[in-house]
Amino acid sequence: MTETKRIALVTGANQGIGLQIATDLVANGLTVLLASRNFERGQAAAATIAGDVHPIQLDVTDPASIQAAASQVEQQFGRLDILINNAAISRANGEPSETMEAYIKRSRATLISVDEVRTIWETNVFGVLSVTQAFVPLLRKSAAGRIVNVSSGLGSLTFNAQPNPYRATFNPGYAASKTALNAITMAFAIDLEAEGIKVNAVTPGYTSTALNNFEGTETVQQGAAEAVRVALLGSEGPTGTFTGSVDQAYPW
Repeated sequence: MTETKRIALVTGANQGIGLQIATDLVANGLTVLLASRNFERGQAAAATIAGDVHPIQLDVTDPASIQAAASQVEQQFGRLDILINNAAISRANGEPSETMEAYIKRSRATLISVDEVRTIWETNVFGVLSVTQAFVPLLRKSAAGRIVNVSSGLGSLTFNAQPNPYRATFNPGYAASKTALNAITMAFAIDLEAEGIKVNAVTPGYTSTALNNFEGTETVQQGAAEAVRVALLGSEGPTGTFTGSVDQAYPW
């Protein structure tokens, strides 16, 4: 089965957008590796999906966990066709309980602690870098390797350089981590272009998830749609892009 079916790994897939991406990819006939930091939560999430889904433990901030996951995928499947870097945090204290208004006020550049910024970047930036480097050897064994990084429109420097309703949300923590993620996306796209591995960033929009205390205005189905579309790009598809909604170009 896995010789013909595409194999996708989604990080942070036990809830929210990641779970919906996993669900949609399974519905498209793929074998999905549902990766989560807590294996038991991943197992419970995988049980909600009807189809070819396999829970796997993967903590993007733990080098040993990353290498163990890569080894497991290699031994069990021999390759990886699609890597979706979805795992992310918006603050250092786990799932948010404070309102977005309170979060915006305390996370301003003059107030946010450097330790919190480091914690956020460890997952959102260095985690993506580490996971991608670990799985590139398996993506090279695919006939059509794809990497999708779930970014955010909040990370757009162009967007935030001009007045807009969300400008006050730009901070050194979550927002700037997505700016850095965009840069890493471009770096991998350039590095892997000659090998035919397409690397793109997507923004899910203001989706209602634990990341924003469920104050988002879009559903997880809407938030997952662009990541799924880009993951399934054919050979004619682009690399090094940043898109949202339905193939809507976003400024870097």
